[in-house]
Amino acid sequence: MFYLTKTPGIIKAIYSSCIWDMPASTNAVYLTFDDGPHPEATPFVLDQLKKYGAKGTFFCIGKNVIAYPEIYQRILEEGHSIGNHTHNHVNGWKTSTEKYIENVMLAREYIDSPLFRPPYGRITPFQIRMLKKQIPGAKIIMWDLLSGDFDTDINGEACVQNVVFKLKPGAIVVFHDSTKAWERLSYALPRVLEFCKKQKFELRAL
Repeated sequence: MFYLTKTPGIIKAIYSSCIWDMPASTNAVYLTFDDGPHPEATPFVLDQLKKYGAKGTFFCIGKNVIAYPEIYQRILEEGHSIGNHTHNHVNGWKTSTEKYIENVMLAREYIDSPLFRPPYGRITPFQIRMLKKQIPGAKIIMWDLLSGDFDTDINGEACVQNVVFKLKPGAIVVFHDSTKAWERLSYALPRVLEFCKKQKFELRAL
């Protein structure tokens, strides 16, 4: 599986209307978690964040919010940010703009947030414009670093290295609270949090 763990500047420039990282003026980094809520992975993530006094941002799938409302509520109650990740994990490159926006708006019925992350990072410029028209103040959140926890060809230690070797202030980092990522997430997240603690990074929500 080929993918870039660090987003090149040229891609950030092409999709300049999206948010790829945050200002590096403070020593903060931003851990994000896609695809939940999940009955096992999300409580684990929340427990780990609490242990380290960290805040995160959870890009939730609408149908999973319906399935696990108590876990979604816990995310909110513990002071984390939430974002829309479509209702059914829709790939924008393979979906008409009309159907894509419908799916996002369906998820919005359950996820009250201006933050949006397209599944797989796949969204067209026209879909971005239409989404911002439908949701005033919408912010399309991408990422600076991928942990790679979705990649079944690597192990948890590789995910740790994908993050810690390139982590800098302002970075937005992607993990997944999902069944597919669970084995690597459960290994990597505590070690990344420990690294951030030693480096005195402040772990903030978007």
